[in-house]
Amino acid sequence: MRFELTADQRDFMGALDGLVASADPVSVNRAWAAGDRQPGEKLWRQIADLGVSALLIPEEDGGLGATPVELVCAFEVLGRHAVPGPWIESAAYLATALTGAEREAIAQGAMATVAVPPTVPLAVDADASTEHFAVVDGLLHRAELGERVASIDASRRLAHLVPAGQVPHQGPLGEAFDLATLATSAELLGAGERMLADSVTYVKQRKQFGRTIGSYQAIKHQLANVRIALDFARPLVFGAALDPTSKAVSAAKVQSAEAAHSAARVGLQVHGAIGYTAEFNLSRWLLRVRALHAAWGTPTFHRDRLLTFLLASRDAS
Repeated sequence: MRFELTADQRDFMGALDGLVASADPVSVNRAWAAGDRQPGEKLWRQIADLGVSALLIPEEDGGLGATPVELVCAFEVLGRHAVPGPWIESAAYLATALTGAEREAIAQGAMATVAVPPTVPLAVDADASTEHFAVVDGLLHRAELGERVASIDASRRLAHLVPAGQVPHQGPLGEAFDLATLATSAELLGAGERMLADSVTYVKQRKQFGRTIGSYQAIKHQLANVRIALDFARPLVFGAALDPTSKAVSAAKVQSAEAAHSAARVGLQVHGAIGYTAEFNLSRWLLRVRALHAAWGTPTFHRDRLLTFLLASRDAS
């Protein structure tokens, strides 16, 4: 089967990409990491106005009633530009889990975050969010901001949440978890594509011993391996978007995390010492991928989940 995005989906991605690119997202990311939230909040409102926060919310609740495919399209763009803010938590998990006025607030662009221990013990950007939620024993609760925790990616500010009163939610929360995992996979895919593109551009410019380093076979082979890894991850991510079962989502997360990690490792190698510096833009994606690699379930967690599904299928047959 050959999967192709529709013209509307491609136009949506193009519009979102143009909007984010015009906002100088690297500077927004740096400001957010430094504690200056104003540029990030402005970009959040612009992205929300385009409908990203309302994609998964039914039309009767003020949303767009879109499919997970549109969600993946949006989050690939957000990952490509390292956009800060709790987008996974708001537009994927809470947009799916909440009901009533809380869901309508998400549709209108409220910045919200959630902790889902033990897999997601810390909430992202709780200090910037107006709404906080935490899952306790499979039930969704409002929460209060607790102790802050340092993150490897300073543009993903982490904190503990203290559960308060329970709020209604859409049945079991497994679907919300899977859609948040799918959004994370799409962000990883976008970040991997960005690092590969930047690495290819760099090796065409950087010279060593009178030759561009991209002319060396060793460099070409490493970049080609990243291209292959990303090309294997893409159909798994979009396949999970078409049929977001837990098994499909876990497979997508494992492959996208490993592909993005490969892109980060090779990107750092080909850039050399400059790749380590915080002043160089590559660091925005290196840190983001390192954080997302474990977010919403580590590859080990999702491999274990896949193994459980496969063994159950074998036993059933």
